[in-house]
Amino acid sequence: MEGKEEDVRVGANKFPERQPIGTSAQSDKDYKEPPPAPLFEPGELSSWSFWRAGIAEFIATFLFLYITVLTVMGVKRAPNMCASVGIQGIAWAFGGMIFALVYCTAGISGGHINPAVTFGLFLARKLSLTRAVFYMIMQCLGAVCGAGVVKGFQPTPYQTLGGGANTVAPGYSKGSGLGAEIIGTFVLVYTVFSATDAKRSARDSHVPILAPLPIGFAVFLVHLATIPITGTGINPARSLGAAIIYNKDHSWDDHWIFWVGPFIGAALAALYHTIVIRAIPFKSKSKSKS
Repeated sequence: MEGKEEDVRVGANKFPERQPIGTSAQSDKDYKEPPPAPLFEPGELSSWSFWRAGIAEFIATFLFLYITVLTVMGVKRAPNMCASVGIQGIAWAFGGMIFALVYCTAGISGGHINPAVTFGLFLARKLSLTRAVFYMIMQCLGAVCGAGVVKGFQPTPYQTLGGGANTVAPGYSKGSGLGAEIIGTFVLVYTVFSATDAKRSARDSHVPILAPLPIGFAVFLVHLATIPITGTGINPARSLGAAIIYNKDHSWDDHWIFWVGPFIGAALAALYHTIVIRAIPFKSKSKSKS
């Protein structure tokens, strides 16, 4: 009937809703849920794109550690916070590098640059186990090399200024540090899922271009909140690289926090996005019934 307002379905909502203002409606005709990635994909190992993606993750994490560790050392070298870029500058260095590196590598490897991000995407079946393990190995190797180059350039300052290693700050318990890492990583991985959501990409053409911006900004905000607590890990490769090259006992005492926390946070973000936001399991059940 002419003039009748058309109801559309949004997400997994089965109740009719009016057309959202400012957003083009999404129908079942112009979007199909991508199939889950296989657990093992042997053909990947013979593909150059697979190895190229791993190299991109290595270089990106290498550059990430190089710039950020130098920034942290520069702040610690200054006589006071006002004489340096301070905590805000460190947060900008981490967030800005993630923004730039995700922009550069998203089309090659997805721009993970973080084992926690890779783990979360693996749980959501966005990539195979083979690729996930390969990415994590290359990320950790890149982080070690990035911190190693910083130490090679400035061996004495590196050791005296802490080498950018993550530790739980005095006055905070291990539980507080673990909680900060869990929530901080949840914020990051949840932002990654939202910024790279395939359905949003199909509906809003500007989303793929803007995806690195909210991801980098999330890293910036999390660093502002948690640098005073743990120095902000939320990236096991970043924590591992600095700990290996710095290699002091106190840098290893709480190191488990910077693996367990980010992986729990990433898992929670993956579950939240998949089950609550996208309701993918419920969609699958409804399709099988029909």
